[in-house]
This record gives sequence, structure tokens and C-alpha cells, in this order.
Amino acid sequence: MDNNRMKVFKIVIPIFIVIAVVGIYFAKNIDNSTTITKDNPDFELHVTDEIDLEHLKSYGLPIMIDFGADECAPCKAMAPVLEKLNSDLQGKAIIVFVDVWKYPEFAQGYPVTLIPTQIFFDNEGNPYKPEKNNLLEQQMKLYTSKDTNQHTFTVHEGGMTEEMILDVLKNMGLKE
Repeated sequence: MDNNRMKVFKIVIPIFIVIAVVGIYFAKNIDNSTTITKDNPDFELHVTDEIDLEHLKSYGLPIMIDFGADECAPCKAMAPVLEKLNSDLQGKAIIVFVDVWKYPEFAQGYPVTLIPTQIFFDNEGNPYKPEKNNLLEQQMKLYTSKDTNQHTFTVHEGGMTEEMILDVLKNMGLKE
């Protein structure tokens, strides 16, 4: 009887180990976030629905939200840069543009006092923390919550060049 029990254990225990290993593999490799594809509507440049920031953060990519207007002169100057970077960095970074003259309600909850204004989140979904003694750091505004004193937003006001945007995105975890 003990010999039969031992045979059962020799068969059952390896089976349980294999099942556990396979289960752990699938649990770690299953994609719980939304799929990153180039034709994903979340990666479209022009925002026409309210931004679901938590959903965008779930991709694990650096995020830049540009608040501007199609008819604003500095915003028009930035438009080709945003279009190029949005196209070139599909699946590597999220770059979106909100026209606050068409959709002013989309800027509510964000520290937008002039346009263009860019807000940055790193690939972990945290507000971007500029490197110390970096020229861009001097141009960024960091906002904290009055209640918790937590860093909530990192903002750049005014136009940005392609190089400036790429520098920030690389500091936030952009993988080229």
C-alpha cells in the first residue's frame, strides 16, 4: 500500500509542479494592459474625447499631452513636430494634442494657463522629474497636490522643438 502511494506521489507531484510553472509563465506573460499597436486609437494625435489618463498610463510608455489650439500661432509652429513625433514614435511613446479652443472641457483638471502647454508622464505613469542642472529643468514647472504634497504634474509652457521633446521623452524612458 505504501509502495502504491509512493508511485502516486511520484506521478502527481511532478504534474503539479509542471502545472504551477506553466501557470506562473502565463500569469507573468499575459498582457493585462491594452495592446500596443500602431493603429490603436489611443495613439492618435488629435484628441476628440476626454483623456483617460489612467488608461494611457497602463501602456507603460512615456506620455506627452500638448494643450494648444489649431489657430494659435505657436501651436501651428509646433504642429509638424507633433505630427512627426506621433508618427515616428507609435508604440514607443504617447503624444497627443488637445485643441482647448474646440474642447475646453478636456483641459479641466490640468494646470493649463496658456497655450501651448505640454504635460509629461514617464513610462511608469509618474509625473516627469527633470534631471537636475538640465536646461529643460529650468523651463519646467512642477505641480504638487495641496492635500498630499505629492508631485502631480510636470508642465512646460510655450513651444518646444523636436530635439527638446525627444530629450524629455528619452529621460522618461523612451526606448528607440
